[in-house]
Formats: sequence, structure tokens, C-alpha cells
Amino acid sequence: MDLSYQARPVTYNKKVGPKSVITDILVMAKRDLLKIKHNPDKLFDVTLMPIIFMIMFSFLFGGAIAGNVQSYLPIIVPGILIQTLISASSGAGTQLREDIETGVFDRFKSLPIARISPLAGLLLSDMARYAIATVISLCTGYLIGWRAQAGFGWLLIAVLITVFASWALSWIFALVGLLFKSSSTISTVSMMLTMVLSFLSSAFVPINTLPNWLKVVAQVNPVTHLVSAFKDLANRGTFSGDALATIAISCIIAAIFIPLTVKIYSKKA
Repeated sequence: MDLSYQARPVTYNKKVGPKSVITDILVMAKRDLLKIKHNPDKLFDVTLMPIIFMIMFSFLFGGAIAGNVQSYLPIIVPGILIQTLISASSGAGTQLREDIETGVFDRFKSLPIARISPLAGLLLSDMARYAIATVISLCTGYLIGWRAQAGFGWLLIAVLITVFASWALSWIFALVGLLFKSSSTISTVSMMLTMVLSFLSSAFVPINTLPNWLKVVAQVNPVTHLVSAFKDLANRGTFSGDALATIAISCIIAAIFIPLTVKIYSKKA
């Protein structure tokens, strides 16, 4: 009797049907939301930070930049909202790298699920963070005197465009998470990108006050178009060229970085 045993590799049949892929993505998104539920401190950047920045910037710089706080609110409220959403987008790269470092990534590879589902689920769950950041930022602005002059409908359109732009940017940060080897490095790079995009734009100061060379940088910054689009929609009720530019730039970013990120992710998976 032959008692020898020859180990065979365990293989799984990945589900590739569209319905199965969507189900797997939703399950992974739920996993990420449950992680937030059990670790509420992960929401500090979208809850406490917009409140602190909104109040601090308004009362410290409102008088110096716009003459008074009330005149500064139309500038700072969209600026803080957009900065908060970009910061929330940057968390995708850090979370992705943490999953790789802790071995969770390898466990996902052994499961009979669509390979793309952990990545897509992570970026889908970020929508909850965007929603929280939006509500906190706008409510804080409302409490200190800001109003959307064009009404709720136009404000909703402005928010949807802003969330879409932030989601497109999250694919860039996800790619950073795949390329860099350390979560601390990713956090540093993501913070630098967030600061550059936010402060070298019209998010906090009118760009006509900047030096000529810096004004050129601010004018080509996609965040400047996003801020201007938000102001035009929420305050004037107009769908301006900046709104079209924001949608176009976001679509271009998504068209470039989604396939690139998925390709690199698939190689690692």
C-alpha cells in the first residue's frame, strides 16, 4: 500500500460573471465600512479637521484676506470642503499599503473572489467618508454664517461634481499606495500632494493676489477649476466652463489612472 502523499496546489475558480464581481465589490466595501465602525478614529480627518480648519481659517484670516469673516465664508467654505475631500481620497493609498504589509492582501488572493474586488471595494467605501466630510464641512459653514445662495438643488449638483472629482483623484493615491513600499512614505507623499493641490489654488485666497508666476500655477491647478465650479453652482446657480473643465479633467484622470492602477494591482494579485 502506497502511503506516500504528493501535495497539490490548491486552486480556486475565480468568479468572473458581472453579477459576482459586483457582489464581491460590495462585500469588500462593507468590510471597509465595518473597519471604520470598529475604529472611529479613522474618521478624524473628515470630522474634526474640517471643523477645526473652518473655524480657524475663518476667524484668523477672514479679516486680513476679505475684510471680515462674513465676506471670507464664500471662499473658505468651498476651500475647506474640497481640501477635506482630497485628504479623504489620499487615505485609499495608505489603507491599501497597510493591507499589503499586514498580509491581508495575500489572504484575499487565496479567496474565490474577483481579484479586483478588494481594490474596488476600498474605493467604493470611500464614498461614505466623502458623504461625512461633506455634511460636516457644510454644516460647520452654515453655523458660522455661510449660505448657498442658489438653493439646495444647485448645491447638490456642486457636491456631486466635487465628490466625483475626489473619487477620480483617489485612483492616483491608490496607485501611490501600490508603488511605494512603506505606509509612512505614502502618508507623507499623499499629504504633500494634498497640500500642493489645495494651497496652490483659489481654495483659500483669490488668485489675483498671487505673484504672476504663482498665478500661472494656480490657474492650471485642477483644484482651482473645482473651487470655481463649486462657487458658480452653489452661489450663482450657473453651470460654468469651470464645471465642464472639472468634469473633463476628472474623466481624463479616471481614464488614465483606473486602468493603470488596476494593471499594477493585478500583477501584485
